[in-house]
Amino acid sequence: MSQARQQLLSEIRLYCQSHTNPQLVAKYARYFKEGYDAWGLLDVKHEFWTVKEPEWRRNHARWGLKGFLKLGRDLFSSGKYEEGALAIRFVKHYNPEIGPAALTGIAKWFASGIANWAHTDVLCSEILSPALAEGRIEYQHLAPWRASPLRFQRRAVPVALLGLLKRPFDAPALLAFVEPLMLDPERVVHQGLGWFLRELWKKQPAPVERLLLRYKDTAPRLIFQYATEKMTPAQKTRFRKEGRK
Repeated sequence: MSQARQQLLSEIRLYCQSHTNPQLVAKYARYFKEGYDAWGLLDVKHEFWTVKEPEWRRNHARWGLKGFLKLGRDLFSSGKYEEGALAIRFVKHYNPEIGPAALTGIAKWFASGIANWAHTDVLCSEILSPALAEGRIEYQHLAPWRASPLRFQRRAVPVALLGLLKRPFDAPALLAFVEPLMLDPERVVHQGLGWFLRELWKKQPAPVERLLLRYKDTAPRLIFQYATEKMTPAQKTRFRKEGRK
């Protein structure tokens, strides 16, 4: 790690340690089944976000996107929620530069420590989905993520694809792309995939229903719970597991 990155990390952590708020940590912990390790700075009006984040970013602007992607690895490695959120906030300011090459750096964040649904989903909504929607990356660039040993990296695939539903899209192609996740063993992936299928169903129900029918007896039921959430009770009965009433 470069001396400049180490110095900034030390400055960030010293600030966090001196402003920790255990009460706020306890308030948000109930939303994280995976555990919630935080400083207690999760308030959008906190100086950490309104003053310090812009200051740190300006002071190190010479690093550019590549430098802040590297910093993100260090921030996520601590396991502290605000540090990971700060990494995402830093890189979001470089969104116009996010392309296929940046995915390598972002993928390393998962290996370093992305370990909850919130970091995953914010990363998708703030960085990956806009890059997909604007054509700066193609969904095929996420193909290796489907087989990642890291469950939150796999979850990121369908959640990021939500950004494509804001423009013309090829539903059968998207469904074929996420189909390898239909038998994924992890709950967090089931939730992300079911969410994507539900939103796609709202726009093009027929191809989504064909996929669900193929997997109704084999795929985890949580996928169906999310995917069929907006269906009528009568519509949902089509996707019950064989022999289940």
